[in-house]
Amino acid sequence: MSDSLTLRLARPEETDRVIAFINENFDWKLPLVNLPEYFNFYYHSGDALQYALAEENGELLAVAGYIRANESPAPDIWVSVWVAKKGHNGVGLDLMNAMPRLTGASVVACNNIRPKTMAFYRFLGWHADRVPHYYRLSGQATYTLARVADPTVLPVSGDLTLEQVNSPEQLAELGLPETPHTPKKDLWYLTRRYFAFPHLTYDVYCARENGVILAYLVARVVDSGCGKVLRIVDFIGRDETLPRLGKAIDNLLHAAGAEYAECYCAGIPAEVFAAAGFCERKEGSENILPNYLTPPLFENTEYYYFTSCPDQFVLFKADGDQDRPNLTVD
Repeated sequence: MSDSLTLRLARPEETDRVIAFINENFDWKLPLVNLPEYFNFYYHSGDALQYALAEENGELLAVAGYIRANESPAPDIWVSVWVAKKGHNGVGLDLMNAMPRLTGASVVACNNIRPKTMAFYRFLGWHADRVPHYYRLSGQATYTLARVADPTVLPVSGDLTLEQVNSPEQLAELGLPETPHTPKKDLWYLTRRYFAFPHLTYDVYCARENGVILAYLVARVVDSGCGKVLRIVDFIGRDETLPRLGKAIDNLLHAAGAEYAECYCAGIPAEVFAAAGFCERKEGSENILPNYLTPPLFENTEYYYFTSCPDQFVLFKADGDQDRPNLTVD
């Protein structure tokens, strides 16, 4: 790293400078950056601008936007937009390597990276991999959305029920369940992500036992026009709680009239999902569970991720800047 290179956090008044740099150095105009409802949601927290910068002699060479998992002074983060000026990819890597120090984050991660970039993160000593995909078919006689070669539906059980959480106030009253998982999500994050997100509405459920909150499960039903999907996008709780919710999730699946329930998740073992009634869709599977639904694209989609700290790390579809409508920029 050059002695003249400065790595620092952006100042609030540098918003326009950051946006202009990304637009000049990225292949297309990103909705995350150019649509105010997205930029403000993801990259503004109070007066802070959630970007890190690499400068040399006053010239901006790389930027990295990040999303907070909690409201603490040193939150775990997901990296979002990461852009370097042409010819300065090494500076971009220096900036990424500095993200834990600059932000104070114990965990730095990213949801949906390009497969060819995994080598960069592994070079930094971080973990990069494919996001596993799990699904549960409804067991109906025929499917119009899913392409089913293997109709296996695993047995389910479970002694816990799911209660819907209808407001931020109810969420605050319930509090947080115990979980060893990282990134550490707090009530500020859950309220903001699932009750105040632009363009999408989520169903938040809780599981309790003897009045104690054990877990939250977040889902949404997507209607493709030729079949519905129950998309599970987050789970906050201990691994062992998930199988106890198998029957409750199956009830949600059938109540929605969905062809299948699905969940992209890294970090929770496949055996835990199997105990909850979910099969694992591996690469090359003959079963097709479309990810892009409006309109349906009849193919499987693979996602990849990285984390600076794989111990107890979990990742779900709604983490980082994912699970959002693909809006266009005029």
